Amino acid sequence: MKKRKHLFSVTRKDFEIQTFRSGGPGGQHQNTTDSGVRIIHKESGAVGISRNDRSQHRNKKLALERLTKSTKWKLWISRRVMEINEGITLEKQVEKSMTPENLRVEIKDEKGKWILE
Repeated sequence: MKKRKHLFSVTRKDFEIQTFRSGGPGGQHQNTTDSGVRIIHKESGAVGISRNDRSQHRNKKLALERLTKSTKWKLWISRRVMEINEGITLEKQVEKSMTPENLRVEIKDEKGKWILE
């Protein structure tokens, strides 16, 4: 099995997780439990909020989902990848790899066998 190599990782320490009372319709349960969740990624400033569910656990999941879909988060990820790749875009990496010394051309002969050109 191949070991996966990660560019970088994001851990719980990178986030601030806040809980609060959801308020609004829902009766006594919402007014007495901190079921609303706000997750803030400190470095990017991206925020995900959920107060839809009565369960704090499900609201955490929804808030994290919303955070990862935010523009700030996506921009931060892009910048982070660029920093790691030393400013080389994917297009530049492909262009660099497509030089003649990195390419191998094979063709089929009359018998259908592949041969190196």
